[in-house]
Amino acid sequence: MSRSYSVLFILLCSIFSLKGFSQGFLKVDGKKIVDEKGNNILLRGVGLGGWMLQEGYMLKINKEAQQYRIRERITALMGPKQTQEFYDAWLSNHMRKIDVDSMKRWGFNSIRLPMHYNLYTLPVDEEPVPGKNTWLEKGFALTDSLLAWCKANQMYLILDLHAAPGGQGNDLNIADRNPSKPYLWNSEANQQKTIALWKKLAERYKNEHYIGAYDILNEPNYGFQNPDEDKNGTKEKLNAPLRKLMVEITKAIREVDQNHIVIIEGNGWGNNYNGIFPLWDNNMVLSYHKYWNFNDQASIGHIIKARDEQNVPVWLGETGENSNVWFTDAIQLLEKNNIGWSWWPLKKIGSNNPMEIKSNPNYDALVRYLNNGGNRPKDSNVYSGLMELAIYSRLENTIIHRDVIDAMIRQPFSNETKPYKQNLIKNGSIIYAVDYDLGRNGQAYFDHDTADYHVSTGKRSVGNSGRIYRNDGVDIAKDSTQYEKYYVTRIETGEWLQYTVNVAKAGKYSLSINAAANTDSGAITLHIDGKPIAAQIKIAKTESEKKFDSFVVQNIPLKKGVQKVKVLIDNGGFNLAYLQFVRE
Repeated sequence: MSRSYSVLFILLCSIFSLKGFSQGFLKVDGKKIVDEKGNNILLRGVGLGGWMLQEGYMLKINKEAQQYRIRERITALMGPKQTQEFYDAWLSNHMRKIDVDSMKRWGFNSIRLPMHYNLYTLPVDEEPVPGKNTWLEKGFALTDSLLAWCKANQMYLILDLHAAPGGQGNDLNIADRNPSKPYLWNSEANQQKTIALWKKLAERYKNEHYIGAYDILNEPNYGFQNPDEDKNGTKEKLNAPLRKLMVEITKAIREVDQNHIVIIEGNGWGNNYNGIFPLWDNNMVLSYHKYWNFNDQASIGHIIKARDEQNVPVWLGETGENSNVWFTDAIQLLEKNNIGWSWWPLKKIGSNNPMEIKSNPNYDALVRYLNNGGNRPKDSNVYSGLMELAIYSRLENTIIHRDVIDAMIRQPFSNETKPYKQNLIKNGSIIYAVDYDLGRNGQAYFDHDTADYHVSTGKRSVGNSGRIYRNDGVDIAKDSTQYEKYYVTRIETGEWLQYTVNVAKAGKYSLSINAAANTDSGAITLHIDGKPIAAQIKIAKTESEKKFDSFVVQNIPLKKGVQKVKVLIDNGGFNLAYLQFVRE
């Protein structure tokens, strides 16, 4: 074969192999989402909340926390030029290819993109020609980049209109709603812009197989019939304006794109489908949202009923903001019912998500001012704090919470425990109490208060009350006297912690227990590989519950190699910092 034919042969093989590699569009097949070969596709994803649309709580801002007000207040402190620099830096740093690569490696297969319309088009009151649409390249370019990263990782990208023109509900922060301007629901211009935006998106991405679906309106929450007494639409019976708009959006999409799934959401933050049925498209998925309720079959009964009656797939488009216990139980429930899911969010300032953005002193001062008033911070400090925050949003600068990832990807399907840290026991080795094993409650640890179920119970609980370091049920606090040192607190009778250790040399060891207690009533029993080794070890009283001191237990036998050490709480009421093994 000549060289020219060889080159042609290789080129043709490459073209055909690439064509064969493509998985085609996702589509609806009865109550399943399938690929072009008819294989059931279970979406396991995360939403990029905080990237294009900042909800104040993600930044620890709880006063006037819509993004437009945060931006206005920052502008008043440091001027429009530096404010624009911050938002440009935020968009550039918060989401990059390394984030998508990591999500794929961790086990996710999809991403939900919460879009703010103002990155794609001007607000209706800023259009140079009323009724015309000015298209902005910024949002489309960001979406193109994200799609390219998803394609490189064979992940699906779901487009979600999170902030529609005018805002789609009375929960103002979600859609960055300015209540002084016309609503989406009482403004024909805002509705027409919303429809036009979806047609523009569909036209641009109609041939993209890795666009998984169009989630056309996030969490509508508006009481059409009785906005005064039912402002979020949870009791709405008709939902006529919502249905009308979603039908019109779908019609506009189908004028240019016959292939992609259209996802719809009910009123009342996605769950109230009264008046929405019958469905109007044969490639449609129902989305609902789930927060802070029990993870039992009854908790998803309404959406299962809708799935069965409409013969259509359902997808949990948004959930999270809870403990690892809740995450594991929810995913186990969902996948048992063949319901895909998208967690919320990927990263924020806070520990109950895969990545935590670290704060800094200048930013902390800004947050205190925005929330509580007081002395106005210097503009240079505001700028420094915000730009540092933008840099801290880069994956390599975040705290990656592998316990959260493990709770979502592995623990729903396994009771196995794994070491959180490689605890190698040599002479004098310390095991920090907070570094107990990775695993489910009752397997790696046991805690009485494990998650927040307040929607079901009417009473808030938190799991880890300290909301730092880890996201399990175990309560963790930070030692203010030592940098980056943490301890287990609010220890109750009957709870326990397990540590997988690797002992370098067999023998008798002294165990030094570092703890703090107001009383001398605390007691623990030590188990090794399931056998009690030392029972009713008394926890000595110290000067205060934050004043730690060590006391020693002699003659603890450890064999060489890997073994599991369990600290069982016979009587609680103390704080535990670390265990230290010293060979006798």
